[in-house]
Amino acid sequence: MFTNEYVKRVYAQVEQRDGDQPEFLQAVREVLETLEPVVARHPEYEANAVLERFVEPERVVKFRVVWMDDEGKPQVNRGYRVQFNSAIGPYKGGLRFHPTVTESVIKFLGFEQILKNSLTTLPMGGGKGGSDFNPKGRSDAEVMRFCQAFMTELQRHIGQFTDVPAGDINVGAREIGYLFGQYKRIRDEYSGVLTGKGLEFGGSLARTEATGYGLCYYTQEALRVLRGDSFEGKTVAIFATEKAQALGAKVVTVSDSNGYIYDPNGIQLDVVKDIKLGHRGRIKEYAERVPGSEYHEGCKGVWTVKCDIALPCATQNEIDEESAKALVANGCTVVCEGANMPSTPEAIEVYKANNVLYGPAKAANAGGVAVSGLEMSQNSYRLAWSFEETDAKLKGIMESIVANTLAAAKEYGEEGDLMAGANIAGFVKVADAMVAQGWC
Repeated sequence: MFTNEYVKRVYAQVEQRDGDQPEFLQAVREVLETLEPVVARHPEYEANAVLERFVEPERVVKFRVVWMDDEGKPQVNRGYRVQFNSAIGPYKGGLRFHPTVTESVIKFLGFEQILKNSLTTLPMGGGKGGSDFNPKGRSDAEVMRFCQAFMTELQRHIGQFTDVPAGDINVGAREIGYLFGQYKRIRDEYSGVLTGKGLEFGGSLARTEATGYGLCYYTQEALRVLRGDSFEGKTVAIFATEKAQALGAKVVTVSDSNGYIYDPNGIQLDVVKDIKLGHRGRIKEYAERVPGSEYHEGCKGVWTVKCDIALPCATQNEIDEESAKALVANGCTVVCEGANMPSTPEAIEVYKANNVLYGPAKAANAGGVAVSGLEMSQNSYRLAWSFEETDAKLKGIMESIVANTLAAAKEYGEEGDLMAGANIAGFVKVADAMVAQGWC
């Protein structure tokens, strides 16, 4: 419930305009609730209509994508690019290819991206894009033709100094390669317009590992600062397997969109890599190859597995109130988010009520976009940093996010609250830039 009249008025306006966009409304409400003490202390934000501008995208591009399947038949999908805020840098955010993509989903992701990018301290604004196209089950040739058709429409709206997309769900190295090739062909230029590129044509070492590594660096630092603890000896449910294991944890679950594996002896990362990277297989193959492991259809049950630390990494609202209660009942004391808004508001209330260390997505999974920002820097300098150098920069960024969010939370009376701190620290930097640049 809002208490600040300015915040209340702005959210009511968002509800009126975008009442049919539930994911976007959820993201806006969660952020605005934590910003009430900030706007109360800064009357210049209301005087300059900062919140009204902050919740309204600078530009929403929606377009038709027509491509040919292997049968020679035309297929039609929708494409989106939401350019949300460029106050601190060019728009930056991934492209998601998934049947669930809607304008509401892209707007919520773009809105969250403003704060996430701000927290990295790198000069990047917030944006997001994608399509309801599903590459699963499609041939490489079909995926290529779709990507080329998609970029033919998108290319007029992006550029290395305007908007720099990256990958997201179902947009990996293959898709980025096809998109980059089409942009280069149409625009006749070789620039860092996309990140997540192959190492052969401007990509960055550590980019593939960045989200998972960054999540673990963030969680490790939050544990150290807030609990005097670490990953050592902890049982972890889902995601970031490689780095969590390196930090001394035992990861017992891993999932994809169809279901999850439970391996009480600890996930064998080499098997997972062979399945997912070697031949784009399904995670259920793991159970066929590793004795003692179990495959479970669907992913909701993964949160009933006994663990100390949960790192959700799939998609929005995957943990509801029931799942959050199951996590707590099974001894989970830490939830740090590797996906975008994976916990419902009701789940977050369960975390708070049970003193769970909760790291919100916009802070905890900022590692991917952080290394994307480092890739942009390398492209501008026409050089490539080593894996170790990039990883060290990533670690420093994630540790600074913990420090900056905790400092912001303390300043505004929310000491120890990583969620409030992330929203406040991310917002203030952008808001001050918006005031300085005038009404634009």
